[in-house]
Amino acid sequence: MITDPDSAPRAISHKRSTRMMRALELINHAGTVRLADLVRELGVSPATMRRDLADMEDQGLVVRTHGGVRAFDAAQELPVRLRDTHYREAKLRIAARASELLPQGRYSVAISGGTTAAAVARVLATRPGLAIVTNALTTATELASRSNLQVIMTGGVVRSTSFEAVGVLAERTFNAINVGTAILGTDGISVRGGATTHDEIEARTNHAMVAHAERVVVVADGSKVGRVTLAKMADLSEVDVLVTDSSADPTALEAIRAAGVEVHVAEG
Repeated sequence: MITDPDSAPRAISHKRSTRMMRALELINHAGTVRLADLVRELGVSPATMRRDLADMEDQGLVVRTHGGVRAFDAAQELPVRLRDTHYREAKLRIAARASELLPQGRYSVAISGGTTAAAVARVLATRPGLAIVTNALTTATELASRSNLQVIMTGGVVRSTSFEAVGVLAERTFNAINVGTAILGTDGISVRGGATTHDEIEARTNHAMVAHAERVVVVADGSKVGRVTLAKMADLSEVDVLVTDSSADPTALEAIRAAGVEVHVAEG
């Protein structure tokens, strides 16, 4: 029996996820941090901090050392288990607003990976007459039991950090279909970089989805607006709509709007 909720290997509570995110920020900022300093900064016991660090090391985010921990890669993509609870309220508002942009009745939607895109999928779960194409295992699993939906899952190689199927098999699925709207999650969106992500193979897969959609809706919390990451999924000219929240940088938002993208800000 598991008596300590922090020791559960699969379900990460919001409290623990927030703590691990904060620890990762401290470690990436300093490069190397002593265990005692993390314990003091985060207000937890040494045993709890060791469990958190062990989990983070298993995910390739940090490297534990004698008496402390060092950053593995400050630019490392966060695993979906941690990202799922970050900016949760903003993502729910974004998802609700994005779902309102889809027409009623029979319609086809492609949904990428990413926690904000997954939030849109959950809002759409009760809608009748939708065909949903996705390369995200989490989204496909959550929607597959819904008899009101037709769910199409791509093939491909599954990325351990995002649970997305990517590569040639996934691209072939997207190339074989046409959808009304693509809901695209992103790690960054800006005038300079377009819609970007951390992984170049994921970017190619998502671009295949974008290329076969009549309309592309990017859903991104405010921390992603104005940000550029490694690999481009779509030029800004390929994006029709951006749905974000009020924490987004106003200057970056205005530049995106001036470039011809319809911008919706989901207020709190």
